[in-house]
Amino acid sequence: MEQFRTYVYAIQKENFHVINTLSEQLKEYFADASEFVLSGGRMDSLFKPIENLILMMDMVPPETMNKLHEMAKLMVSTGLEKECYNVYSSCRREWLEGLVKQLLGLENLTIEDVNKISWNDLKHQIRSWIKASKVALKILFPTERRLCDLIFFGFSTVANLSFTEVCWGCTIHLLNFSEAAANRSRSPDLLFTILDMFETLRDLIPEFESLFCDQFSVSLRNEANTTLKKLAKAIVEIFMELENVIRQDLAKTAVPDGGIHPLIRYTMKYLCLICDYRPTLEQVFEDHGHLLREYPKLDDSVPSSSSLSLHMDRIMEVLESNLIAKSKIYKDSALGYVFLMNSNEYILQKTKNNDIRKLLSDDVIQKHKANVLYNYDQYRRSSWQQVMRFLKWDNNGSVSPKMVVKSMKKKLKSFNILFEEICRVQSLWFILDEHLKEDIITNIKKKLLPMYGNFIGMFQKSVEELGKHADKYIMYGMEDVEARLDDLFRGSSASTDRCSKVFWKTI
Repeated sequence: MEQFRTYVYAIQKENFHVINTLSEQLKEYFADASEFVLSGGRMDSLFKPIENLILMMDMVPPETMNKLHEMAKLMVSTGLEKECYNVYSSCRREWLEGLVKQLLGLENLTIEDVNKISWNDLKHQIRSWIKASKVALKILFPTERRLCDLIFFGFSTVANLSFTEVCWGCTIHLLNFSEAAANRSRSPDLLFTILDMFETLRDLIPEFESLFCDQFSVSLRNEANTTLKKLAKAIVEIFMELENVIRQDLAKTAVPDGGIHPLIRYTMKYLCLICDYRPTLEQVFEDHGHLLREYPKLDDSVPSSSSLSLHMDRIMEVLESNLIAKSKIYKDSALGYVFLMNSNEYILQKTKNNDIRKLLSDDVIQKHKANVLYNYDQYRRSSWQQVMRFLKWDNNGSVSPKMVVKSMKKKLKSFNILFEEICRVQSLWFILDEHLKEDIITNIKKKLLPMYGNFIGMFQKSVEELGKHADKYIMYGMEDVEARLDDLFRGSSASTDRCSKVFWKTI
């Protein structure tokens, strides 16, 4: 027995020589701290240089392997098979778990530990888990499988038992960690990290099925599939929580100058990132879309594959309702309409030439286009209708010329005061889209300049008929009015900087 143990340790001694080789092969992979590089071709290319290297075995002297096989054969034939696989699995398990911790840097955290650690620490651990899982399932476990098959050749039961015992602890640790992460809070910030975990485990299911296929290890395969379902459920619930976060954002502070609120920046950035995971999310929603049927718009008549798009549409509806509520915070209703114009224009810009457009219905896009026009019309009415009302004059001849001039002076004075105030205030307001800004100013000019020109002409004529000069009452010439209109919506750089800082802090 002791001699058998000695030879097992001899394998481990030889295996220590390959750690440096393995570390070099994986150096680039583990040095990359990015959260989104772990899928597809990048991962495959990293493993290609080592996929044909059975590293743990190629450096073991053939005589050591032959000796171990002969000793295992002798022990099993003399009724010591239990002692044989216990000694072997104990030695290899200890070595494998130590290697995982040393090489992969994955801490042995309990479920309670996962629930207590900070969000940044959890993200770091999840990145380690993703990489550790791929290395374990693609390199370390297959190596252990081949070792068992060679040492216990001809004794499949002992080989299967030994392999299961060797890999059990590491496998359970990896699965427990992912389950604990799935059971953590439903904060929307967790979605993309949990999606990375889901994709990793999903892509490793074939390895689980090929490695753990006998009666002793099938429970590990089943546990992996159960954990995958729990991750999928977490994804759906976290995605649904985004709607609650938007609805519950009840901030009472208006964005200065009608700029873009951090909530809309966060939401659209979030939805654009979701598009990177569209195939995975559609798969998850297809399998777990029934969780969404509690909502009015999602019933059994809706194809499950459209659940993701329908939920995206509902998120946009909730966002719109929230933005309308925020627009009412502004004391100046015209600025509230400018805020809504900018918000809807921002959404249209983010959905243009972007994959998010494929996930939103045409009705949603058309609604935001209509909202821009509607809020422009409301802005025009609330800001400029009163200004233009001062320029209207209907004299049917029943009023004396002196009273006409007096009334027109009063109207002109009111116009000058209100026009000056609007231009002063609105020069600091912000319009997101330059073309929209130009269209708004052009439309104001088209309506205001002819009315102002006609009014001034009538006023000058009426004053001159009384033998007086009108110039001292006219504050603005036509070019002056046009110049003041061109100065609208310059925006405030200070408020733009503040919004930008809040945005990046939020994201």
